[in-house]
Amino acid sequence: MLDKLHLAARIKEVAYLEGDFTLRSGRKSKYYMDKYLFETQPDILAALGARMAAARSPLTTRIAGAELGGVALAAAASLAAGLPFFIVRNSKKDYGTSKLIEGALLAGDTVLLVEDIATTGGQVLEAAKVILAAGAQVEKIIAVIDRQEGARENIEAAGFMFESILTRQDLGI
Repeated sequence: MLDKLHLAARIKEVAYLEGDFTLRSGRKSKYYMDKYLFETQPDILAALGARMAAARSPLTTRIAGAELGGVALAAAASLAAGLPFFIVRNSKKDYGTSKLIEGALLAGDTVLLVEDIATTGGQVLEAAKVILAAGAQVEKIIAVIDRQEGARENIEAAGFMFESILTRQDLGI
């Protein structure tokens, strides 16, 4: 497994872009971490899955990721932890089962919710609300990268524990 220093270097090597970007939060940024560029690298994905699996507690029964960026991470953490995972959709699909949750989530489950990049925490907080509405609890939210732009504060203010594997500072940004 990649140690933290090498993991940060690998992620920055494959996913760091400079320019003028608009983030999901609507904020403007001079840099962008392209999650799909790092999540599609087997060595990085395996290391992230192992680190996320290690962040769970003995109470964790399932791992969740919000579509689309959290899906590969949840699958990798699921494999590393030996626990089932599910996907939280951004919105209900208008065909088939029309569910917000894909995969099994049971009332009473304790969920480790994984996130790719946390800026304000908006998307992962929406996913957490869906999990709570299903009668489960969110044990912790863990992000690959905390951009250090308010996500931790917003997530903790909403009553959730937050952890990140890397921060903007760890990446030398």
